[in-house]
Amino acid sequence: MTDDRVPAHLDPRLAELLAATDRLTGPGSPFEVVTEDVLGEPMEVFAQRPGSLRELVANASSFEDRLAMAFSDGREITYAELPGQVASVARYLQDLHGIGHGDNVALCGANSAGWILSFWACLSLGAVAVAMNGWWTEAEMAHALELTAPKVILADAKRAERLPADRTAPVVDLDDDLATMLAHAPGAELPTTPIDEDDAAMLIFTSGTTGRAKAAVLTHRSIVGYTMLQNFIGARGMVLAGRAPTGGPPPVRLAVFPLFHVSGLGATVNSIHTGATTVWPLGRFDAGTVIDLTVKYGINLWGGTGTHVLRLVEHEDVERIEPTQLVSIGMGGSATTPDIIRRVEAAFPHLTDTMSTGYGSTETGALVSFAPNWMLKASPDAIGPPLPTIGVRITGPMGEVLPEGEEGNICVRSPLLMKGYYRNEAADAEAFSDGRWFNTGDFGRLEGGVLHIASRKRDLIIRGGENVYPFEVENRLDEHDEIIEAAVIGVDHPDLGQEVKAIVVVAADSSLTTDDVRAHCAEALASFKVPSQIELRREPLPRNPSGKVLKNVLSGDAQSNFVEE
Repeated sequence: MTDDRVPAHLDPRLAELLAATDRLTGPGSPFEVVTEDVLGEPMEVFAQRPGSLRELVANASSFEDRLAMAFSDGREITYAELPGQVASVARYLQDLHGIGHGDNVALCGANSAGWILSFWACLSLGAVAVAMNGWWTEAEMAHALELTAPKVILADAKRAERLPADRTAPVVDLDDDLATMLAHAPGAELPTTPIDEDDAAMLIFTSGTTGRAKAAVLTHRSIVGYTMLQNFIGARGMVLAGRAPTGGPPPVRLAVFPLFHVSGLGATVNSIHTGATTVWPLGRFDAGTVIDLTVKYGINLWGGTGTHVLRLVEHEDVERIEPTQLVSIGMGGSATTPDIIRRVEAAFPHLTDTMSTGYGSTETGALVSFAPNWMLKASPDAIGPPLPTIGVRITGPMGEVLPEGEEGNICVRSPLLMKGYYRNEAADAEAFSDGRWFNTGDFGRLEGGVLHIASRKRDLIIRGGENVYPFEVENRLDEHDEIIEAAVIGVDHPDLGQEVKAIVVVAADSSLTTDDVRAHCAEALASFKVPSQIELRREPLPRNPSGKVLKNVLSGDAQSNFVEE
């Protein structure tokens, strides 16, 4: 098969992928793409899509007695039970706290049944779920409450201790008060308040690694677009495997991302859309507990950051799992490096050539592109062709659109894109350009329709006029058997402007030296990319709740204020 859109070094597999995309998005298909007006701009959208997130809950009973959610504390919720439980919580919020369409409701807690049911209750009322970061300090929580002014705060006990004393909104306990909320109106129907696709559904805060956290406004259209793309990715994978794009039992998924993160949001939304079962380990991540749950509930889809995945595949109890039970291991929140792929394939040989990764951010609605395993192996910086309904272009420093192959700013426009930053016109003006094009802050290029990421532009190291992309050096470091994890940053240099520094985590019994690390890098990297400064450490790198390394903490520009639970 040939395709003029495809670079020679990626053909024929990319041609097959594009052909499957064309087939699935054509007229009459479940993923048919048409052009409609979205916030004043013509955009491609899926023709057959739910009109609001409430429709997903309303349809949940069609999955009958299938298990919707299971939690490590023993609580289980079936799809038959889900709409009634959501409706009762919605009536509680409406009757006792006056919550209605457009009202902000703060959710501040660890992953739990109370968090999920309250989230869907808010969406069903047309209210806006304010997803507060459970790792925040009191000062950061105070900032979020001042910005969003919620009518009520739903928090668990640990997070409630960090709420500011001068708050004005009442607090409902997500755990202790859940039984009361479920008993409030057990026979209630879901609300019928009209909801527009472009109504705000959720405020999700950016990580705040470069300043005070901003709140991205995700609409019902944004989140529905995300779950439709998740379904499309699955259907396309089936087509490429020579199977029907629909049918078969829904999966049982591991859900480890915090619900206040866009990846955690995606787990609950897409599962309820498709009738899948999600299994939620509660509290601090423990690989042994997850393996127990995997055996008990027959989990066949693992997902998480690189840290989660590596802890699982290298745990001593991983052999308890029947290998073929796991059909997929996915990554999000951090890069899928060649080393992670190698370690997963060593633990589960039947998953060789199956690991894939998506690219996106909170502001872009979690998904922009998707790279299958063969693409990651053929070109480690490739992050896939833009997904259906997603527009991508590369721009220069003055906003000019750059030609094929040139590196610049990755800009995105899609129905998944956030509506804007909440009450922050200055940030919107900086991030958006005419036509609702959003500058992601990442640096990359388009080659034959495939998006390649170079680095976050702010992380780019310029050493004596030469560009050094940290991820390239980090990938090389990860290939060393004695290196557990690594981060690369730029540090000031009087003559070169910047030089390359690597912070390398090694095992307690490792005898690795800085010279060993440099020699390892020099075998595969140009001399100017080899770290001139190397810091060896035993303790893990600092990360935010979504698993991203806090490089501003490593560089000494900030302190980690996250309160890890």
